[in-house]
Amino acid sequence: MSMTAIIGGTGLTDLDGLNIQREEVLETCWGAVSAPVLIGDFHGHEIVFLARHAQDHSLPPHKINYRANIQALELLGVDRIIAVNAVGGITEGMCGGVICIPDQIIDYTSNREHTFFSDDFEVTNHIDFTMPYDEKLRQSLIQGAIQVGLNIRQGGVYGCFNGPRLETAAEIRRMERDGCDLTGMTGMPEAALARELGLSYASICLVVNRAAGKADGEITIDGIRQVLVEGMQKVRQLIEASLVLIR
Repeated sequence: MSMTAIIGGTGLTDLDGLNIQREEVLETCWGAVSAPVLIGDFHGHEIVFLARHAQDHSLPPHKINYRANIQALELLGVDRIIAVNAVGGITEGMCGGVICIPDQIIDYTSNREHTFFSDDFEVTNHIDFTMPYDEKLRQSLIQGAIQVGLNIRQGGVYGCFNGPRLETAAEIRRMERDGCDLTGMTGMPEAALARELGLSYASICLVVNRAAGKADGEITIDGIRQVLVEGMQKVRQLIEASLVLIR
């Protein structure tokens, strides 16, 4: 039986509407998972939910144990992951409140444990990462958005930055030259780890602010929070609509 996991990011530390049937507090060979994993019914669909930053949002992006999180989901029988990411918007039109389903990633992170094969590597462990997001799962998200009338961006390049600080204006200009539409801090190595374990993976990105040098004035946490409240309601609606379409 196939099962879908939702990894919630900033603004989605719980999934409103999830009828929790059980919790799993897991410890993997890579260490502890970010939070208790919740298994339950979400509008008629059995799903697994994990709060990436912990339930109290105490884990910054560079401290998340991505390997433990992805390993735990696989151990629970998950075969596909919908990741929710709060991001900054770089290119024109990527403003606060926009939802994007990215199709590419550029990884700018460093000093993160980014593979399951660091200690026991074989030549067959080279994964094909040409298309970092699963296209079938991406299309389910896109079609779900269309069915409920959500205006989304159907593709884009996610640039993953280390954090926890926000980027400088010069760094954003560099990312834009590289082709990035979005900037975030949690997209990698999460996507690559899922690919290493053979799990389908796609992302719903909610733009919560214009990136450094693109915004009018200072980027504030209060401003980001305001966008998160309304935006995550749309994300939940999108997830519900998409689950019907996933096969």
